[in-house]
Amino acid sequence: MNIDHDLATETCEACRKDAPRLTAQQIETLLVEVPGWQWKKAEGIDRLEKEYAFSNFLTALAFTNKVGEMAEKRDHHPDILTSWGRVKLTWYTHAIGGLHRNDFRCAAASDQLYNG
Repeated sequence: MNIDHDLATETCEACRKDAPRLTAQQIETLLVEVPGWQWKKAEGIDRLEKEYAFSNFLTALAFTNKVGEMAEKRDHHPDILTSWGRVKLTWYTHAIGGLHRNDFRCAAASDQLYNG
């Protein structure tokens, strides 16, 4: 069974401000399960980022809407930049100012939407 498929189907947890952020070791372990995602730090906050390619704006926008619907169902929302032929997703947990397992769950689910 595909590892990222399991991660993608895990239920997101409600995340409170006192929830622990993932450690660097946990992040490195989970990155293996979401190929192509990059661990970046911006404004002092750990984030996951990936850019997806499309043949035109309408297909990029359709993907953006699919991600938005998935995010709303999971009550976990990314930063999304939609441009002609590309969509850049950034996942992190706003409540804790860093990365939580939910971010990796949603990154894997985003890949499934793109590949599905």
